[in-house]
Amino acid sequence: MKWLTTVLPYLAVGLGMFWFRNAWAALLGFHLAIILSLLIAGSSVPLRTLFQSTNFRWVLLSLAFSGSGGLILYLFWSTLGITSDLSGHVGSLGLNSSNWIAFIAYFSLVNPFIEEYFWRGYLGSPAKGPYLSDFIYAGFHALILVGNVPAGSIVFSLIVLVLAGWFWRQVARQDNGLLAPVLGHIAVDFTILVVAYRMSL
Repeated sequence: MKWLTTVLPYLAVGLGMFWFRNAWAALLGFHLAIILSLLIAGSSVPLRTLFQSTNFRWVLLSLAFSGSGGLILYLFWSTLGITSDLSGHVGSLGLNSSNWIAFIAYFSLVNPFIEEYFWRGYLGSPAKGPYLSDFIYAGFHALILVGNVPAGSIVFSLIVLVLAGWFWRQVARQDNGLLAPVLGHIAVDFTILVVAYRMSL
């Protein structure tokens, strides 16, 4: 039952991206699917874990590692082969000058809490090596990347995302809380979306 809860989020992102062709529908549907899955399956992870940290050095490490995501994307933008008509693409997904900023704010400030609770909290593990949730977490991002970057860049991105999932899980394990992964997730979401916004202008 625990791993079946990953099906709904995948379906929600798929429907949002390929059926509704709307970034807001994909994101809000993804969050609703996670919340419904958790309510159906039940979770013993207390919400206060999202705000727990036992050593601030883990917060700093997570911020430093994750905050570099936007800079790396910016530096390797052309190498990754991201669609040249990014403005037209995001426009086709319902993102425009009137809601781009709101999308960045919601994605950066809300999404990390929901994702970290689900992937590193509910589906987390104290395992030191790679774990199934690291790969499932990375996998749904492929639905967002398909059609926007070459296959090689998608594979590279998935490898990076598996490593990111593993890293945040290790930080959560060492720090006995999810605050450091949440703040790191906020940093990477914000910096990557700001770069995407800048490149779409």
